[in-house]
Amino acid sequence: MIQKPSKKFTVDFALGARTVTGSNFLIYNDQFKFLVDCGLLQGVRMAEEINHEDFSYNPAEIDVLFVTHAHMDHVGRIPKLVKDGFGGVIYSTHATKEIGALMLDDAVDLLAHEAEHSGILPLYDRADVKKTMTLWKSVDYHQPLFFGEGDEKVTVVFRDAGHVLGSSMIEFAYGSKKVVFTGDLGNSPAPLLRDTEVLTDTDYLLMESVYGDRNHEDRSERDEKLREIILRSVARGGTLMIPAFSLERTQDLLFVLNEMVEHGKIPRVPVYLDSPLAIDITAVYKKYEKIFNHDTQSIIKSGDDIFKFPGLIMTPDTEQSKAINHAPSPKIIIAGSGMMNGGRIVHHAKNYLGDPKNTILLVGYQAIGTPGRLIDEGMKDIMFFGEKVKVRASVEKIFGYSAHKDSDHLAAMVEPLVGKVKEVFIILGEPKSSFFLAQKISDHYGVNVSVPERGDKVVLDMS
Repeated sequence: MIQKPSKKFTVDFALGARTVTGSNFLIYNDQFKFLVDCGLLQGVRMAEEINHEDFSYNPAEIDVLFVTHAHMDHVGRIPKLVKDGFGGVIYSTHATKEIGALMLDDAVDLLAHEAEHSGILPLYDRADVKKTMTLWKSVDYHQPLFFGEGDEKVTVVFRDAGHVLGSSMIEFAYGSKKVVFTGDLGNSPAPLLRDTEVLTDTDYLLMESVYGDRNHEDRSERDEKLREIILRSVARGGTLMIPAFSLERTQDLLFVLNEMVEHGKIPRVPVYLDSPLAIDITAVYKKYEKIFNHDTQSIIKSGDDIFKFPGLIMTPDTEQSKAINHAPSPKIIIAGSGMMNGGRIVHHAKNYLGDPKNTILLVGYQAIGTPGRLIDEGMKDIMFFGEKVKVRASVEKIFGYSAHKDSDHLAAMVEPLVGKVKEVFIILGEPKSSFFLAQKISDHYGVNVSVPERGDKVVLDMS
């Protein structure tokens, strides 16, 4: 009897290894070439140059791109992929597709603006985004996709990652084995979303590590800390600035503020949502309430509009945004970008950081080199628009609102896989965080763990 050759998959860590951003992984064999994510590298030295580089593979040879979720570090180079020859199919969940279209359209103007200052041509234009969306299809969670036939069939399933609306872990079943790319994993229990699905039968796990070396406050602590920061800011008659990502962080904050205002836990002061993108994404959230967690769905069914409360003012137009400066304090401003490296928060920071009665509240991950990271590290002079701005405002941090799992909960993802998983690959994290998590998982569970570098390739036995 002739034995069939063993089945194998090769994983190419094209980008996203030992960095938080730039998620881009190639998985292939003789029959198929699949990509998982195609995101921008952000917040690190040489990011712009690397984003403009040719891909390390031929985009025209890629059959399918699977997208874990719609953050720019996971989708931001897809139009460049299309521009450079990709003509296959893009798959994601329905919510990810809708939000991805908004994110990429918004990025066109930002990239054009950056190009004016750098002298480098924009990464892509609106025509490239439009072509991208013609290739993009969407599926439900757990709806299997099949590629090939018989012994060569690959089954792909999107599992709920609980990170942002529509976020997924991508599971590839081939031969007798399964490979799972986690994408980014949610900080469960989250205010709005369901908990991250538990994995029990994964043979090879490629797992993010953004907070691999740190733990968050629990939910009750983070809400109470936010309430206390708001009360102190109001008592000082100051402006509270919250740089927030337009996707998930903003919606979580609106949900929490809605509850605090409606139950009298904080005074009714103006809360400005000063981000056109966040406003548009919030509208998408309202369309997909069916994939919220049970508690949030119950609140909605009771008649509460969770994204609307007394004092909330949405300012999509530029003139409305400028008018915030003339509104009396106390007030709260939620604006992007979350790391303060662009968007309307930069204008507010320039106006308000110099006054000690004001407050800047950091509620998410701050990449190395970004203004948010510099403020987090205690820098007192920050450059905005070529002008040095003194940081005299109070600096507060609540990382419990992060949409990422912390160190203990990342490690706990592996526990149900002990005895089954053959290797865990730690990706999407700064080296310090990735290596800490790798050691933690190895020590606690005795499984094989590695931390690949960009460009590494590993062969997985799927037989």
